[in-house]
Amino acid sequence: MTTSASVPAGSDDAIDRSGTVTDRLVDANARYAAEFTDPGMDARPVLQVAVVACMDARLDLHAALGLELGDCHTIRNAGGVVTDDVIRSLTISQRALGTRSIVLIHHTNCGLESLTEEFRHELEMEVGQRPAWAVESFRDVDQDVRQSMQRVRTSPFLLHNDDVRGFVFDVKTGLLREVDAA
Repeated sequence: MTTSASVPAGSDDAIDRSGTVTDRLVDANARYAAEFTDPGMDARPVLQVAVVACMDARLDLHAALGLELGDCHTIRNAGGVVTDDVIRSLTISQRALGTRSIVLIHHTNCGLESLTEEFRHELEMEVGQRPAWAVESFRDVDQDVRQSMQRVRTSPFLLHNDDVRGFVFDVKTGLLREVDAA
């Protein structure tokens, strides 16, 4: 499969972009926009909830949680880990846009379970610069959910930390399993 990065530079008329992933997405957007009508929504999520989840392509969060457009803020990254940037997004979500609840979702069979911090060392050797970020890999998904809940609950920037719940999504069954914070 080719990507948009593989398209040579030149005039648009001379380039056949039909096979690139990015151009397929842009074409899909044009079809979407042709039928689009402004729903007149505010940026504030209707359900006053922010969901932090892994970026894994197998997780269709809106379908899995019965959510509609405008219901929640969705923050995704590798592993669904609560990092400084996630705290930044949650802080804006709460303080500027009115969310009150936080749902954390990790999942079974996560790619971060097979990585280690050695990944950073390998990158440093390859590119000559050590990444400023941690890989945040883990072996025990439940414990990582607990750690993420603790990071949310102890952040001085978040106003609302009484409704923070963590779950593991099973990629084989589609079911959520709640993780006890203890």
